[in-house]
Amino acid sequence: MQWWNDLISWLTSSEAQSTLFAGAVLFLAVLASGLLAAWIASAAVRRVVDQRDRELKTAAIGSLIDAATEASVWNSLTPQEQVLADRTVGQADIQVRLLPIRGSDVAANWAAHQLHELKRASATFGYQLDPAVVEFRDRMLEWQRHPSRARKQFQNDLLRWRAQRQEPDQAAIEEQDAWVAEQHHERYRGATEIAPSSTPTTAPTPTQALTEPVVQADEAPTR
Repeated sequence: MQWWNDLISWLTSSEAQSTLFAGAVLFLAVLASGLLAAWIASAAVRRVVDQRDRELKTAAIGSLIDAATEASVWNSLTPQEQVLADRTVGQADIQVRLLPIRGSDVAANWAAHQLHELKRASATFGYQLDPAVVEFRDRMLEWQRHPSRARKQFQNDLLRWRAQRQEPDQAAIEEQDAWVAEQHHERYRGATEIAPSSTPTTAPTPTQALTEPVVQADEAPTR
């Protein structure tokens, strides 16, 4: 107990006040520097993550806008180009749905519906629908800048389309889409089958050109 009494006596003495004050200041300085370093590291990591998310979001939106341009001329693409375009759209759709942004699923559903409508319009009218592509681009860029506000607009559009859709009309539309796709594949299949069979005729060689008149002269009746 003597050492404890000595410690208490030293702590309450006037000589220990400066030492205790310096120790407290050093402890607070170390604690503050540690908290500041942790905050700086957390902010740096957050900036890197946000930048990565923005890059993924920009790439996915760019792929969807490019897919909208191809969908507007869908009927003029070959079946192989359509397959590649569908694969690009599928990858962009997955990237959008995996983004850590509220409402990314709603934006992906809205984009899928609009791309389908662009394909149907291209098969029906057969030309590029510039206003529809521009509207699609502007709406996706608006979602990139203001996700919450654009999400509400996308949700309203999806609800309106779901309310307007009727089963008999939908069945007729699906049959028409299937028929248009079948005609498109038949057209390109016929073109690929005709191309190999149409071989050009070879021109006669100079030797044949010279010998043919001689043969005709020999075979002519003599008088």
